[in-house]
Amino acid sequence: MKMLTVFTPAYNRAYCLGNCYESLKRQTCKDFIWLIVDDGSTDDTKEKVQAWIDEGAVVIHYHHQENQGMHGAHNTAYELIVTELNVCIDSDDFMPDNAVEKITRYWREYGNDEVSGIVGLDAFTDGEIIGTPLPEGMKRSTLLDLYEKHDVKGDKKLVYRTELTKKYPYPIFAGEKYVGLAYKYYLLDLEYELLLMNEVICIVEYLPDGSSVNMLKQYLTNPKGFAFYRKELMKLPSVGMAFKFRQAIHYVSSSMISKNKNFLNESPSKILTLFALPLGATLYLYITRKAMTAS
Repeated sequence: MKMLTVFTPAYNRAYCLGNCYESLKRQTCKDFIWLIVDDGSTDDTKEKVQAWIDEGAVVIHYHHQENQGMHGAHNTAYELIVTELNVCIDSDDFMPDNAVEKITRYWREYGNDEVSGIVGLDAFTDGEIIGTPLPEGMKRSTLLDLYEKHDVKGDKKLVYRTELTKKYPYPIFAGEKYVGLAYKYYLLDLEYELLLMNEVICIVEYLPDGSSVNMLKQYLTNPKGFAFYRKELMKLPSVGMAFKFRQAIHYVSSSMISKNKNFLNESPSKILTLFALPLGATLYLYITRKAMTAS
């Protein structure tokens, strides 16, 4: 049995998926499976993947489903993965040649049932680390504490124990395609810490059709998913009031976009949501007006 599954959600990404494939072919350690969750692609993703399977250079598992959005593809991946560890490498990203070796070696040396996995670094194609490195001398932390208490910035790459990522599936809202992936990560934070590995294990390219770039559109087309995500973050017990207030502002805005008149009653923190109303309404107006200008 392989130790690691590298899983890649893909939606009409045949034009860039080859970069990820080539990086996996170059891995100095082959202790992994590549799982591609084809989230309803209408391009030639299936044909390209079949050619790679026939090539036999990498162990590839391919699954096609109707389009559900990134979080739906993650749900499917977690159902299918059987290896001890998993890591998501997006279709427009790739791994340094020794990334799998670093992950598996680190886990064999330090991994145990008391932690949820490993957090490593993302970098741009020029080698510059995205955001900040992880705190020197610190061996473990929750993801939330890294950002809220230790002032870590920028995207980081998460390697999780598969038995844990099968918990807390993302909800699917009819007609919507987005729920914040950190929902699962922060719930796992309540039970476990992550091992910190100050090594680059993913090279990131933010393409024009990526979800990070198109966040404004995501806000408008997936308001129930965004409201759910912000509401769940307001429930976290280990965060400060400023963090929860930010979530309340976004919760108000997304609830207004979805025309949910009961959002105050549904809020886990009604008083905080009341105070967030003016700023939430302002954010709602900003998003809708900016969208009108862009269209």
